Amino acid sequence: MGLLHHSNFLVYFEIGRTELFRAQGGSYRRMEELGLFFVVASINVKFKRPAKYDDVLTLTTEIAKQTPAKLIHQYQLKRGEELLCEAESVIACVDTEGLVQRIPDDLVSRTGE
Repeated sequence: MGLLHHSNFLVYFEIGRTELFRAQGGSYRRMEELGLFFVVASINVKFKRPAKYDDVLTLTTEIAKQTPAKLIHQYQLKRGEELLCEAESVIACVDTEGLVQRIPDDLVSRTGE
């Protein structure tokens, strides 16, 4: 059909979260050394327009809110100025047993509070 499959948008959001975390000084390697992981608790996507193969896309990712144990990210995916989709995800911090844990203070910028 020449359109980007909807499941690929989730991959873009993952890349956006990872790169934002890195840009804020975060390190997934350090998290794993601490026995902590970020897991997707929920994600909500609103598709507005399709993306086509070979489109040049721009993803904006930001932390909308942070609590002691979770991050809420917001995303906008655009082709030029045209909004293709927007999304929000809730990411929880868990330990190796899957139990919710407090995010270490020095791990994530608190700009989203």
